[in-house]
Amino acid sequence: MQAVWGIDLGGTKIEGVVLPADAISQAAQPGHSEPIKPLARLRIDTEADRGYTHILHQIQKLVQMLEQQTGLRPQRIGIGTPGALDPATGLMKNSNTVCLNGQPLKKDLEALLQIPLTMANDANCFALAESRLGRVAREGLEAEVVFGVIMGTGVGGGLVVHRQLIHGAQGIAGEWGHNFLDASGGPCYCGKTGCVETVISGPALERYYAGLTGERIKLKTIVERYHQHETAAQQTIERLLENFSKAISVVINIVDPDVIVLGGGLANIDLLYTEGVQRIRKYVFNNRLDTRVYPPSLGDSAGVFGAAMLVAN
Repeated sequence: MQAVWGIDLGGTKIEGVVLPADAISQAAQPGHSEPIKPLARLRIDTEADRGYTHILHQIQKLVQMLEQQTGLRPQRIGIGTPGALDPATGLMKNSNTVCLNGQPLKKDLEALLQIPLTMANDANCFALAESRLGRVAREGLEAEVVFGVIMGTGVGGGLVVHRQLIHGAQGIAGEWGHNFLDASGGPCYCGKTGCVETVISGPALERYYAGLTGERIKLKTIVERYHQHETAAQQTIERLLENFSKAISVVINIVDPDVIVLGGGLANIDLLYTEGVQRIRKYVFNNRLDTRVYPPSLGDSAGVFGAAMLVAN
């Protein structure tokens, strides 16, 4: 049986999947809505606090578990990672799993597993999955350019053109979360100030609300209080809507995507698809907005399915 293997390396969990190749072809057909049934899908703890070498062996352990469950041996594996592999050096960078930074992750894993690997940032995997298997495919959309957005603990993105990922000369294509947006966001972990991520990520909005009220609550509760017309919650969601529209209009002006798919925790905020889209029209360099903005359709499958799509035909 032909199968496609993917691994999603997260800060707390490592997930692996083995997908039947024929099911991928069927799922990519316009209007197809049946979910793919994996041959195997497993998760184990990353245990990142035990260091870089331990993470390598956790990935090896997961691959062995998938081999045992399926009776198959992978020919190639796609791996989604936090951060990115620098094309010039072959070393990891920009990862919030900090022990990965500066390490030759791909080279070391290929030596350990004796299997060729294709790696990409987790936001890129999200964009690829929603483009080929998820929202774009299911809606039957004619989309030359798709931009996948992650808005959650951090803010990231991935760019897909003609169903292929664009990585860029520095491996940072799609990283709109580290464009400058507003100095009020304060310092960012990347060393800059006022990045998009410091203004409209979930933790940034929670900090903003706490600054207004002295109360630390989750963004979900802030949204509930917004609908109850609480003043501080309304100010917080206003900050999100206005700054989201400014930041995403820059992406639209530069790459002019046919479709944007939102992912991450903030993708569950319905206002982004109504009021947020309306506000984008104010800032985009056109007298109308033709880019369509959608919620995701793959849920928590997007990361690991996207990793598998890295090696799918």
